[in-house]
Order: sequence, then structure tokens, then C-alpha cells
Amino acid sequence: MAAVKTKAQAQICAVVGSDESEVKRVARARADELTPAGGGDFACDIIDGVADNADAAAGRIHQAIEALLTFPFFGGEKLVWLKSATFLADDPIGRAQAVTDALEKLAETLGGGLPGSTRFLLSAIGVDKRRTFYKTLGKLGKVEVFDKVDAGKSGWEEAAAEIVEHCARERGLRMSADALELFTLFTGGERRLIENELEKIDLYLGQTRREVNADDVRLLVPLSRAGIVFELGNALAERNLNRALSLLDQLLFQGETAIGILLVALIPTVRNLLVVKDLMTRHRLQRPAQPFFFGKTLERLPAEATAHLPRKKDGTVNAYSLGIAASHAQRYTLPELRIALEACLAANIQLVTSGLEPKIALGQLLVKIIAPASSPVK
Repeated sequence: MAAVKTKAQAQICAVVGSDESEVKRVARARADELTPAGGGDFACDIIDGVADNADAAAGRIHQAIEALLTFPFFGGEKLVWLKSATFLADDPIGRAQAVTDALEKLAETLGGGLPGSTRFLLSAIGVDKRRTFYKTLGKLGKVEVFDKVDAGKSGWEEAAAEIVEHCARERGLRMSADALELFTLFTGGERRLIENELEKIDLYLGQTRREVNADDVRLLVPLSRAGIVFELGNALAERNLNRALSLLDQLLFQGETAIGILLVALIPTVRNLLVVKDLMTRHRLQRPAQPFFFGKTLERLPAEATAHLPRKKDGTVNAYSLGIAASHAQRYTLPELRIALEACLAANIQLVTSGLEPKIALGQLLVKIIAPASSPVK
């Protein structure tokens, strides 16, 4: 039975996900791999999966079924490609009974075993992974998923960083930990943007240097709003007052509100530094080599030691942001961080109750937090 299953999996392939450009690129590559060499136009039967209504969608599915059950002209092998299907999402077309029935028939056809000379490829954008047909595909063949990173969700940085590292490796580039952090935040997990910016870096470095450092990223990759916010928090964690004040000016110039900067960039950074510094002191934790590694360290601690840590929406610890804080926590003492958090509260009250110029209020806050120590403290 194992041999039969392996053969079926080799015949059936699906490329799906919300990242449209990547789905199309990979699907084209898989089509080239699965199309028999020298077969000409008869070796690849392409059914356009774009449908404006349920009847059209059901018609496309039945076309695919008919193509799967039809032997190739002149013998030999063939590929049936249901291309860019738009009827697998959780929308009115995807939920229509005609579409559901047609997909059930397609699943039966695939599950019943294809002719040995036939290969099936499905590519689709926006797939509802809860559907029976999707789960059946996973059992019958190979399913490759390429979803966009949702930068609006907590903890998105880890998934985005994996994409960056993968794309960099394909170009033979090695990114330092700092460069990876910056590049990930600057590009926001957008694969096309990642590829474009890596191409710029690749051309800039040439063949003599393949190591990407943080300065390369700052020089070549445009600084988005999210990137500036991240860089401001990073400058605060690094106790780099000049850079922090410069980034503050940029955000205010772009129209960001002082209270927004305080709540999004400054308070979370100070809070993370404080809780991580306390945790590292109590449990004698070492500074992580990279922020990503800190999650494994937290997993080894008892549950009561991490119960108070910031959480993502799914209830898990936001290990990446805490890992960044752990990389810089040695620059502050616990008393300094407690005073810094109190200063943030005072600045918050000052911004909403006094007429002090917002730039002055936040500038004074940065000086209070960063300036006390002239050198990093342990």
C-alpha cells in the first residue's frame, strides 16, 4: 500500500496560499517539472480556474475531471493543470452547492487513482484550509503552501525572518543577526519586496563579500514607518541617544503623534527590557546569540516564571520581542529600568495634561532613560 500511496503523491501536486506572486512562480516551476519532455501542446492540458460565479467554477472543475479521465493523444504522458483557481476560498462562490458537489467529484476522481500516464497540478489563491477538499489533497498528494506574513499579528517577525533567511541563502548571502532583524522589520514580510531589496544588496556587495551587516541594510533598504518605529525602540535598547533623537524627529516629521510613539515604540521597549532583565537576573539566564533562540530558553523555565510575560493573541509568549530585549538587557540595571518605566508614565500624563511641546516631552524622556550611564552596565 505504501508504494501505491507514494505513486499517487507523485502524480498529484497543489500549490496554494495567499502570496499570489509566489504561488504563481512556484506553480509555473512545478508545471515545467511535471510536463513530459517533448510532449508539445498535447502534453499539458491547462484549465483556467478563474471563475466569476458558481456555475462557471463548477464547469471548470468538471473540465479538469474530464481531462484527468481522458488518455493523452498518441499515448505517452500528460499534465492536467487547474490553474489559478478562485473557488476554494471561504466566499459565496466557494460555499455554493454546485462548487462543493463538483469538488467532491474531483476528490473522488483523484482518490480513485489516476491513469499512470497522467499528472495533476492545482494552483489557487486564497484557499480555505478547513474544507474537506483541501484536507483530501493533503492526503492524496503534495501540497505546498505560500501564505503572506500578516504583519498586523503579534509574533509575525519570526515567520518573516524565515522567509528572509531562505531567500538570502538562495542568493548565497549570509546575514548577521542584527542585519536579519533590521531587514525583516524594514520589509515587513512582503516576499516581493524582500526579493527586490536582497537583489539590491547582492549587486552592491558583489562576489567578493557575501556577509550582510546592519550598516548595509540601513544604507540600501528604505526605512518604512514600521522600520523607524522598530529602529527607535532598538536605539533606546542600545542606549544610543543621538540615533534615538534623530529617529524621533523623523517620526514626528512624518505626522506620527507623540502619544502614539510613546505607546507603540517607547513603553513596549522599556517594559520588555524590564521584564527580561528581571527574568535573566532571577534565573541567571545568558544573553541569547540571536533573538530567535530566546524562546527555547523560556520554554525551559517553570510556568510560574513566565506567567507574567507579554503574550500574543493565541496565548503564547511573544518570544521574539523578548529575545530582542534580552540581547540588550545588559546595557541597563534593574533600578534604571524601573525608573525608566515610571518616567514613561510621567511623560504619558504630561502629554495629555500639559501644553508642553510633544517633541520636547519625548526628547526629555529619551534623555532620562538613555543618558544616565556613560557605558554599558552589566
